[in-house]
Amino acid sequence: MESLSVFNSSATTSLSLFSSSLDHLAPNSQPSLTLYARRLMPKLEVHCAAEAQSAKPKEAKLWGGRFEEGVTDAVERFTESISFDKALYKHDIMGSKAHASMLAKQGLISSDDRDSIIEGLTEIQRRIENGEFEWRTDREDVHMNIEAALTDSIGEAAKKLHTARSRNDQVLTDFRLWCRDAIDAILARIKHLQVSLVRLALKNEGLIVPGYTHLQRAQPVLLQHLLLAFVEQLERDSGRLLDCKERLNFCPLGACALAGTGLPIDRFMTSDALGFTAPMRNSIDAVSDRDFVLEFLSANSITAIHLSRLGEEWKKNPDPMELVRGKSARVVGDLVTLLMLCKGLPLAYNRDLQEDKEPVFDSVKTILGMLEVSAEFSQNITFNKERIQKALPAGHLDATTLADYLVKKGVPFRTSHDIVGRAVAVCISKMCQLRELSLDELRSLNPVVRHGWSECVASQLDHWVTKLEIAKGG
Repeated sequence: MESLSVFNSSATTSLSLFSSSLDHLAPNSQPSLTLYARRLMPKLEVHCAAEAQSAKPKEAKLWGGRFEEGVTDAVERFTESISFDKALYKHDIMGSKAHASMLAKQGLISSDDRDSIIEGLTEIQRRIENGEFEWRTDREDVHMNIEAALTDSIGEAAKKLHTARSRNDQVLTDFRLWCRDAIDAILARIKHLQVSLVRLALKNEGLIVPGYTHLQRAQPVLLQHLLLAFVEQLERDSGRLLDCKERLNFCPLGACALAGTGLPIDRFMTSDALGFTAPMRNSIDAVSDRDFVLEFLSANSITAIHLSRLGEEWKKNPDPMELVRGKSARVVGDLVTLLMLCKGLPLAYNRDLQEDKEPVFDSVKTILGMLEVSAEFSQNITFNKERIQKALPAGHLDATTLADYLVKKGVPFRTSHDIVGRAVAVCISKMCQLRELSLDELRSLNPVVRHGWSECVASQLDHWVTKLEIAKGG
């Protein structure tokens, strides 16, 4: 109310001065200006009231202690990260609870303070998840929003939480925990798509489709063979993500700003509590390393390329699979953004690295959506078997299969190639397809030909049914 009265007083003074100045104007101009002043009054009052509402004091920046004045609104909008890094809230609270427990064990804070901190953090998490928490841009980021709210809630004990910790090692701990969970979510979606593709293969057992090389029909293959190729690609995608998760699973906490701390902390305790393999060895590396996000987004990009190829393989596909192709460019773009961000950065932490979060969040959100849509598509697609069968004979696609059969029977490859060429010539003269030649006609070209020159992928299919734990009747 005090600030509001100041604004209103200022507004009244301004209008009084403006009104009194009308007395010095020519009589003919005074009525129109008086009317303008009356119209201006309500607008000015509204403006002043709005300024008063937004006039609650801003919090001082942690990095601003040496400056006498606060930042401007433009700088605040430009530097805030709370609009996107609030996604880390759960992992920030998890890390702070582990840190508080370690500080208490090492005698750096009391057990009562530890309990107050943990209870306060639990309540803040509840408020966030229920939509009751106020995120403030003047508090810059997720860490300061939570710490300030904790201070408002429990008082002085909250100010001890940052003992032996910097925002530099804090944010890296949060980010590694977030990426670890994100990888698990992506791995689950990849497996779901693999299962969907294998079930699609089981539903279409024995269906032969044209196989392509150089964008031309080259050889007949089982549809199962084609679908399992994508299952294999996805398996490699899973392997890359698991490797990435193993390398990122080291704890930066205790590195502080860049050179660690002289306080008697137990880095192994916090590392174990958070499920990390071990603390990071080098504190400078701990706060500057972004290899783990580069590797993560690289793995996502390769997965996105595989999904894009899957979308392209089904030529007459609906819009969702075309969008899967399109969004692959976005995932690759997120990787390139991170590569350029990290290029040429000096050690250790630099504010540039605030920009690492949004590309990672976007990459994960996009790849999860691509995997989900691809799985749904795989579960609902049907194949026009009659049309496929009609398309198969064109171009003598089984010529390569016959050549391979002859080689297995001991015929030299060049000889088998010549035999198949003569067989195709017979087909052209008779205006028929290779599969329509009688066994006698084929044996006239070479007597080793018998029944049974065909392809088999049953063992591959059995492998994936077992590995993915798929019930064949399901």
